[in-house]
Amino acid sequence: MRKKATVIGAGNVGATAAMRLAEKELADVVLIDVLEGVPAGKALDLTEAAPVEKHDAKIIGATGDYSEAKDSDIIIITAGIPRKPGMSRDDLLSTNVGIMGSVTKEVAAVAPNATLIIVSNPLDAMCHVAYEASGFPKNRVIGMAGVLDSARFRAFIAMELDVSVENTHAFVLGGHGDTMVPLPRYSTVAGIPITELISKERIDALVERTRTGGAEIVGLLKTGSAYYAPASAAVEMAEAILKDKKKILPCAVCLNGEYGINDLFIGVPVKLGENGVEEIIEIELTDSEKKALQHSADAVRQLVEDMKRLG
Repeated sequence: MRKKATVIGAGNVGATAAMRLAEKELADVVLIDVLEGVPAGKALDLTEAAPVEKHDAKIIGATGDYSEAKDSDIIIITAGIPRKPGMSRDDLLSTNVGIMGSVTKEVAAVAPNATLIIVSNPLDAMCHVAYEASGFPKNRVIGMAGVLDSARFRAFIAMELDVSVENTHAFVLGGHGDTMVPLPRYSTVAGIPITELISKERIDALVERTRTGGAEIVGLLKTGSAYYAPASAAVEMAEAILKDKKKILPCAVCLNGEYGINDLFIGVPVKLGENGVEEIIEIELTDSEKKALQHSADAVRQLVEDMKRLG
């Protein structure tokens, strides 16, 4: 029987994720949104593209009807307001807390065995909301952050060296924001550390561009935020789970002592398979990297505390 994926939020990120899921034939797709007609219209449009794209995935859209998500294997939550110029991810907190809590409760009731992939910002805080609202075990609540941030770092490395992006690997740890921790030592081109290929000055510039990658796109678009890369990142995670690939990806997960961090969703390398997070991988960090990761964790914890005060 074909797998089933539900995408909550039919905006740019959600609709693009639905398209990628269908075109890769990873699952049949349900697209849910509160806007009347929008999910059905986008689902129909994607269905009409299927003969050209040559896939047979079924795509349906529903307005606020979570029963359509029944027995989903994967649920990607993109619902919430996007960033606008001048806004930080944290500015979205008060609005998106309510949205995340509401949709997670609805979808968890009809798909109790699903794995949740959280995309809404501020990402790390939203994972906490989804974790508490769903009641799911921590291995089945995962934040999409590190895959996107690492993809941006990889793209910038490939641009810098004029090499294929397929040759690049990168790790970005920590919270999904300005305190994220790109790790040049663990970032490679065809297995060669970038520290052997790029000057420290240029690496520092690429690290900074990675940290502000989302804001750079917001500034250029002026009417919204990035969606192609975030959707691709979420679908890479979904594919690893749906196909039980045991793929190691940097994701926001709930730590319980790993890296010296407790009860906090933070980006670290994990193994993703059919059971969601199957292993949290601890890598050796230098003292400066540990300090940077702790600084990032402190920023996330502050955000979670601010969220609780709002609640």
